[in-house]
Amino acid sequence: MAFHDLPADARPREKLLARGPAALSDTELLALLLRTGLAGRHVLQLAQDVLDACGGIAGLLHADGEALRRIRGLGGTAKRAELLAVMELARRAMAQRLAERPAFETPDAVAQYLQLHLAHKPHEVFAVLFLDTRHHLLAMEELFRGTLSQTSVYPREVVQRALHHGAAAVVLAHNHPSGDVQPSRADLALTESLRAALALLDVRVLDHVIVGPGRFLSMAQQGLL
Repeated sequence: MAFHDLPADARPREKLLARGPAALSDTELLALLLRTGLAGRHVLQLAQDVLDACGGIAGLLHADGEALRRIRGLGGTAKRAELLAVMELARRAMAQRLAERPAFETPDAVAQYLQLHLAHKPHEVFAVLFLDTRHHLLAMEELFRGTLSQTSVYPREVVQRALHHGAAAVVLAHNHPSGDVQPSRADLALTESLRAALALLDVRVLDHVIVGPGRFLSMAQQGLL
């Protein structure tokens, strides 16, 4: 069932134009992207199925193409491609915001950016945000995967990437798939090891941010740096 088959008061497009996008639920906004449903299941029901399968809108933002393909109704390429494009646009919009403004004038933007990239990954990922002298974002790189420790994250590689980007400062980041964002002893030891290595190049470690689904912790804000 498509939008034109829905009752007038249930059509997300008309509701958006009359009242603005904020008036729509997550299901209605997603239905606008999907446009059509399945035989016997209209587009709003399909949108809810997708959100249920992904664990809500935050989970959808981190779903990859293979995860979407397994959802009934998204087996074709068109709908999946559009959803993946919208998610990538959201990530790039956050990156542009950090590139245009000093990162630590907008700490929430840093957390949101890292949430989009890392929070819902099923495995631990260690990433670095490389910043210029004004703390504008130069690049973000995911450098290591797996359980983090001083033996699995190599300071030499972090230093090499900082030199490559000509970074004056960095923000370290990683995710905790468990959702518990409290730093472990290994997290704290790793932070100190990287800070010492980067200090030799006069590159400052401004923060180490740990993210989980819907949560984050800034070591700098907690006085751990």
